[in-house]
Amino acid sequence: MCESCKNKTHIAEKSVSDPADKSRREFIATGAKIAAGLTLAPVIGAGLTAGTAEAQTKGDVMKESIVHAWGADSAEGHFHPMDIKRRAVGPDDVKMDILFAGICHSDIHTVHGDWWPAHYPVVPGHEMVGRVVAVGSNVTRFKVGDVGGVGCMVDSCGVCENCKADREQNCLNGTTFTYDSADKVSGGFTYGGYSKSIVVKEHFVVNVPDNMDLARVAPIMCAGITTFSPMRHWELMKGQNLAVVGLGGLGHMAVKLGVGHGANVTVFTTTPDKIPDARKMGAKDAVLWSDKAAFDRYKGSFDLMISTVPVPFKVQPFLELLKLDATLVNVGDLFDMDGINGMALAFGRHSLAGSMIGGMKETQAVIDYCASHNIAPDVEIIKPSEIERAYQSVMNKEVRYRFVIDMQNA
Repeated sequence: MCESCKNKTHIAEKSVSDPADKSRREFIATGAKIAAGLTLAPVIGAGLTAGTAEAQTKGDVMKESIVHAWGADSAEGHFHPMDIKRRAVGPDDVKMDILFAGICHSDIHTVHGDWWPAHYPVVPGHEMVGRVVAVGSNVTRFKVGDVGGVGCMVDSCGVCENCKADREQNCLNGTTFTYDSADKVSGGFTYGGYSKSIVVKEHFVVNVPDNMDLARVAPIMCAGITTFSPMRHWELMKGQNLAVVGLGGLGHMAVKLGVGHGANVTVFTTTPDKIPDARKMGAKDAVLWSDKAAFDRYKGSFDLMISTVPVPFKVQPFLELLKLDATLVNVGDLFDMDGINGMALAFGRHSLAGSMIGGMKETQAVIDYCASHNIAPDVEIIKPSEIERAYQSVMNKEVRYRFVIDMQNA
């Protein structure tokens, strides 16, 4: 074993040669295929004038780079520093130094191989905010020094009907997700935000308003858009009754966004000490799953319900809390929905729906909405050396309510 390997500072490499490898999009949407033909982004020339449509900054920042990151080599989830490659800045690219990166429960599931076999080493992170250090010649929305946000996806085909409808997350030809997803631009698999910098197509970077607390912006890129999107699609209105099932990273953003919409929010949680937290966030009520009287009291009460629970649970008792024709939207559990009574579903004409993130237009909308309504997640700032401790805290339901890694002092 070489000294670099012993010290775990070698450059991480991933191969896409295994035909059994699948991207997240292939797993979620059966039949979607990763487009063939991997190409490298061209290197942009240096020395062009800032403030124009030409490339900005100069020198090595525009070239392929070796970047310090934190990743895991196995499902055991032991994190260590490693060096990864970031591609050269192409004409449509933005390069950002990452300031803050959120920890999502999806990161933990991916590293642990809970959903599908991971392609190690995995560098997670799909909630990040950073400062622009270089832009390609075609970039128009960013200049060096601006702040941008990157969420759960970094590429899509751009030409299918879903992409044209601003639904890049549902790309029919395969969305490229931010980490551990087959990368059609530079080959291999993508690396996420637990790193010092990232190169992303401009289309997949959102503008972050100046008045936002940057340490609290990152979780909006996943937890925020994941709960905001169903509120928009199912047209949550002021005065309606919204139920939020689960009060974690996603759930607490659902509460804040629901309150922002003027809805009457009720939280259902398994954790007693989260009840006062929910009320502080503006929830009208918060009850324990074990409170049978509360379930009886709320039967037929809700216009919309959003479940953020990341593991299977018995859904039927919650479906019975919906009004006639109302919908329960699942944004958590990706597998079997447990114990659904078809007869009860039919008699209530209830709908059980699924949703994930939103497209880039909608992701910009949630950032702007949070900025204008002064909505931000509750976060605990940590160092990269604390990632494993944070993962354990998330799994133990101890986090209140999102860990954010400070990448500036890493």
